[in-house]
Amino acid sequence: MSDAPQTPEGQVADAVRGNWVDRLAPPFARPFLRLSRADRPIGTWLLLLPCWWGVLLAAAAHPGSADLMTLWIFAGCGIGAVLMRGAGCTWNDITDRDIDDKVARTRSRPIPSGQVTARGAAAWMVVQSLIAFLILLTFNPAAIALGIASLGLVAIYPFAKRFTWWPQIFLGLAFNWGALLAWTAQAGSLSWAAVALYLAGIAWTIFYDTIYAHQDKEDDALIGVKSTALLFGEKTKAWLRGFLVASVLLMTLAVVLALVPEAGLWRLLLTLAGVWAFGAHLAWQLARLDTEDGDTCLRLFRANRDAGLLPVLFLAGSLLV
Repeated sequence: MSDAPQTPEGQVADAVRGNWVDRLAPPFARPFLRLSRADRPIGTWLLLLPCWWGVLLAAAAHPGSADLMTLWIFAGCGIGAVLMRGAGCTWNDITDRDIDDKVARTRSRPIPSGQVTARGAAAWMVVQSLIAFLILLTFNPAAIALGIASLGLVAIYPFAKRFTWWPQIFLGLAFNWGALLAWTAQAGSLSWAAVALYLAGIAWTIFYDTIYAHQDKEDDALIGVKSTALLFGEKTKAWLRGFLVASVLLMTLAVVLALVPEAGLWRLLLTLAGVWAFGAHLAWQLARLDTEDGDTCLRLFRANRDAGLLPVLFLAGSLLV
């Protein structure tokens, strides 16, 4: 097992060097912000982007429905993603505290490194969750119910790698729930278009988190926890190609179900262009993937922020036509 990278002043090994938490945050707050992954914002983006897909596609599906509430849903999802990603990561670190100290990449996290106790982490998790709940209460009742229902998925995910080779599915179920919630907050109820969008996000999550999991596959195998990286092994690229295609096809289906026939041809074409640009970005990642190079895996994993933003940009543009 390789030695952990040197991380002076409590920095976490896989955090972006020179991040704002390590440079600017008050020393007393740094362990808690590290628990929330504020020094590693990619996870917040990956939780947020399906929310933005949902609210924007719902607005595009109902011409003239975009209003100030739409802007609040958009902004509220952003704040909520920061808080709930923080709460979820804190919960993950509490449940994994006896595993993280055995993995080179994770033993510098706040709990195994002794920066914060499990009890302190639990209190921080509750604070973040309560603030997020106050934001959720500004949405309609159906969206509030969906938000509460998501807690079960968040609670289960950290244990998935102990009992299934497919923990990435559980991550996808939790991380893309915002597509259903934000669609419902905007449209007032669920639809098949939202379900297709949700499934597209799950396929995308399996794609990017399998890339991420290849960083830890040796440690995971020694410890005895499971992942799709270990399951797919040398066939990873073939599997990921399948999830790439599934994600693009399901997102295309979501757009067609949402926008045909009410939204108009130009809005449909512009939105589909965003979907295909998303697919092209995933294909670009796959062409450059080297599962034996941890630095490449981390770089490509982080590139999924840009991939997920492409549908957002095209959807936002479609609202102008």
